[in-house]
Amino acid sequence: MGSSEFSWKLADHPKLPKGKHIALIVLDGWGEANPDKYNCIHVAETPTMDSLKLGAPEKWRLVRAHGKAVGLPTEDDMGNSEVGHNALGAGRIYAQGAKLVDLALATGSIYDGEGFNYIKECFSTGTLHLIGLLSDGGVHSRLDQLQLLIKGASERGAKRIRIHALTDGRDVLDGSSVGFVETLEKDLAELRAKGVDAQIASGGGRMYVTMDRYENDWGVVKRGWDAQVLGEAPYKFKSALEAVKKLREIPNTSDQYLPPFVIVDDSGKPVGPIVDGDAVVTINFRADRMTMLAKALEYEDFDKFDRVRVPKIRYAGMLQYDGELLLPKKYLVSPPLIERTSGEYLVHNGVRTFACSETVKFGHVTFFWNGNRSGYFNQELEEYVEVPSDSGITFNVKPKMKALEIAEKARDAILSRKFDQIRVNLPNSDMVGHTGDIEATVVACKAADQAVKMILDAIEQVGGIYVVTADHGNAEDMVKRNKKGTPLLDKEGNIQILTSHTLQPVPVAIGGPGLASGVRFRNDVPTGGLANVAATVMNLHGFVAPDDYETTLIEVVDN
Repeated sequence: MGSSEFSWKLADHPKLPKGKHIALIVLDGWGEANPDKYNCIHVAETPTMDSLKLGAPEKWRLVRAHGKAVGLPTEDDMGNSEVGHNALGAGRIYAQGAKLVDLALATGSIYDGEGFNYIKECFSTGTLHLIGLLSDGGVHSRLDQLQLLIKGASERGAKRIRIHALTDGRDVLDGSSVGFVETLEKDLAELRAKGVDAQIASGGGRMYVTMDRYENDWGVVKRGWDAQVLGEAPYKFKSALEAVKKLREIPNTSDQYLPPFVIVDDSGKPVGPIVDGDAVVTINFRADRMTMLAKALEYEDFDKFDRVRVPKIRYAGMLQYDGELLLPKKYLVSPPLIERTSGEYLVHNGVRTFACSETVKFGHVTFFWNGNRSGYFNQELEEYVEVPSDSGITFNVKPKMKALEIAEKARDAILSRKFDQIRVNLPNSDMVGHTGDIEATVVACKAADQAVKMILDAIEQVGGIYVVTADHGNAEDMVKRNKKGTPLLDKEGNIQILTSHTLQPVPVAIGGPGLASGVRFRNDVPTGGLANVAATVMNLHGFVAPDDYETTLIEVVDN
């Protein structure tokens, strides 16, 4: 792509000059929610962020960071760091997650990719195993996608297919598992009539089998491994429908917490353990509850539990679940092809860029920001600095993480005056928020606020501009709530902690001595999202954004 394709016209307003140093700060997991004791951002001492919100209302606003605003299928889909940074860097909204899978299945491109061709090598002699959530909830997986994948694989040579079904009851009504199993069994019976050996091989409830996240309880994954790989479980049945119906009769058992089961033949032998030469696909498109199983399936030096037997398989995810760990290495649906990101434009127009975070979010201000692209666009104009994250501990043990070290790197880069844009991610409110430790998350938010102050002080010294935003919510609401917003309690009367991202909007604040007095947020972009930030930053650098970018959030008002 020639540099002429990246040529820009200068912004045609004299109050948007080129050459100012711009600090672009992303507070990871920092949303806006009603103030209460479970809002760690509200509880924490955050004088810097408070001053941005209250000091100049025309230079502080909220934007959407979930659902369709970041390319996810529905407004019930919470944002995440990967899609959030894609949107922040690309300035446009790209299909993500379930939407990508839908497109790949509809066009048939899923069967042409490297991932499917990789697992297809096993079809002639091995079994294709599909593991994932059996649900139409659309949060982690969808039944119709599984049905299409089974059909497509059988048409492309899969002669022996085994499903390892995880029942839902969380994103859908409890008890709906029976209907989902009936639907799937009908499809599999039709395949068997056509000569394809297709059966459900094992199952269990999602919160008790396989689908743990954030390494909270490896026992959940082990129960799944034992059933799926070893063919061992406390309950054995001749059919999955019988299994689900019978196990639901156990007192206090629900779809979410169904115990693991395996399906056996007339001689009591499991019909579908995973063995050497087989292919495995984890069908969930959402990453957080598949990452742990992906590690167990893929890592040779895995040590979280005794796998007993590690079959030599070909494994692919529906998508790649962790872009930083490159996990899994093979996947059926590729990330969106994102070209002409804001970072690429900046470099082609001589804008010198510094990007920094600690290890857990370093890829977000580099790889994801640049459209899922590794490396530099122009190493002479860019510098990327990774601060090593703490390892071997959970993040609530040291909730300040590396916020101040990141801020020091950014401060030094600003004061060096070598860079036009200084871009950082402060991970604290997200990574500590995921631990569910409210006290530690309060400490994390305070540390992030202190880091913001250090960077803003440096911008003050060089007469620069700041843009402070976030990629999605997390720390602003640490408790599960009912539809009225009241915190939910568990059976013992304790608050149910929320460790996930949220659907809340996130702030964008602009300011600094380099920001002309007439620059303010527009009132005619009420539904702005993260993708609007790129054009905004381009304007602050003195450029007009490309026509296909989401519109800028700012305007210049002549005094």
